[in-house]
Amino acid sequence: MVLTPRLDLRQAQSLVMTPQLQQAIKLLQMTNIELSAYVEQELEQNPLLERIEAGTVEGPETRGEGIDEIASDALPGEEISDLSGGDAADVLTRSGETGEDLDGGQSMDADVDNVWTNDAGPDPRAGDGQGAIGGDSWGGGGGYGDDLPGLDQTLVDEVSLRAHLLGELGMLVSTPEERIIGQHLIDMLDDAGYVQGSLDELAERLGCAPRDVEAVLEKLQGVDPTGLFARSLEECLALQLRERGRLDPAMQAFLANLDLLAKRDLPGLMAACGVDAEDIQDMVAEIRALDPKPGRMFSHDVAQPVIPDILMRPGRDGGWVVELNADTLPRVLINNTYLAEITRVAKGGEAKRYVQDCLQSANWLVKSLHQRATTILKVASEIVRQQDGFFRHGVCALKPLVLRDIADAIEMHESTVSRVTSNKYLATPRGIYELKYFFTSSVGGGGGGEGHSSEAVRQRIKTLVDAEDAKKILSDDKLVALLKAEGIDVARRTVAKYRDSLNIPSSVQRRREKSSAL
Repeated sequence: MVLTPRLDLRQAQSLVMTPQLQQAIKLLQMTNIELSAYVEQELEQNPLLERIEAGTVEGPETRGEGIDEIASDALPGEEISDLSGGDAADVLTRSGETGEDLDGGQSMDADVDNVWTNDAGPDPRAGDGQGAIGGDSWGGGGGYGDDLPGLDQTLVDEVSLRAHLLGELGMLVSTPEERIIGQHLIDMLDDAGYVQGSLDELAERLGCAPRDVEAVLEKLQGVDPTGLFARSLEECLALQLRERGRLDPAMQAFLANLDLLAKRDLPGLMAACGVDAEDIQDMVAEIRALDPKPGRMFSHDVAQPVIPDILMRPGRDGGWVVELNADTLPRVLINNTYLAEITRVAKGGEAKRYVQDCLQSANWLVKSLHQRATTILKVASEIVRQQDGFFRHGVCALKPLVLRDIADAIEMHESTVSRVTSNKYLATPRGIYELKYFFTSSVGGGGGGEGHSSEAVRQRIKTLVDAEDAKKILSDDKLVALLKAEGIDVARRTVAKYRDSLNIPSSVQRRREKSSAL
């Protein structure tokens, strides 16, 4: 056989994802924060895009290429979405319109000089503008002059843990060497007030003796609140007990056996400390009155609430009304007036190509945003329909549900449903839930009956444990028997796994806790 080069023509078909389709997929799985950041980036890069703020008037210069005009257009790729849903389009297309007149209700024959605006310069009667009533200084919130602070600048500043300790450092140490060591120790504290890291490594890095670091640490442990600069939970509690004069040998033995307290092994604690039951109860009460994380009192982090993507409320016909949260939807339109101006003045092929690329990118962005919202609404509506029992009766009525069930019902791919339900939240009369919460595995029913949701089984186990008698603690085998009597066929190891996921102790530990409480 002779090997010779030759040219062949072969025809083949392959599935290629266009950039527009990739953009639609990327937008679909974004969270609210990520989507807002992405839209802000597009607004900076594309001069044809314009944001429509809530409550603003939508004029004819931006009404041209909006969501209303593209609601009937389909984005390529049936896997992503089907834009034939009229209800979803109605919810989306009317979110950016206010129904107001273009002049904002203002009479067109009003004298211009008689209309007050907040963008005027300093009042000429005020000379240099200081203390002007009609100028910018009045609208800035400062009162009567630009040199006065605004209301937001007069609030009390919250002191951080590091700032508090740096202020106390000068009163606790005297030499510059000790001050340097103290600053490094302050930097080694975590949010709870514990020293993280090795003191020997710090001494080697600073070129000093380890005993010098220990001496400075001992001085810093006297700072208020007591318990800071501890290297363990035992040391933190010991510092607080020493300040109260309660660190006797029995209490030291108690702190050395905190693992027995975690296991509720009170007989073991009494043997280790050499005290009776009454004394051990008093010692437990003293330990619970201490602060295991003294540094947390300087933490001022505010928990950010979850902003739901979908809102749900009861309907008049007994059903549920599902709608998108308009506050989380970015409103962007194409400014046709600016497009016409730059198209008229664009000279040369490169400038025209740039304008055309910006227009195409803006069109695809608006379409992709509309399609993302429509797809989220379709998936959420189907989840609400299939989990109707949960919203009416609670977790006990939660049905087993997988991604394929929703995908088959709305004729989409499972990957699309997975992207939609990730980091998307639904506000219901029972609280705010992530869409992923409603997808649970199935636990077999007794006698070949209908399966039960694993989340509903967990809730049932928790209910049985909470209602158990202190003298008759339910073991895992007893829980299996009770669940089978209710038609839930579940194995013992599954009950143990669900119990551990709920942070429910074993029957032995629960017996100890409830017997000690009695």
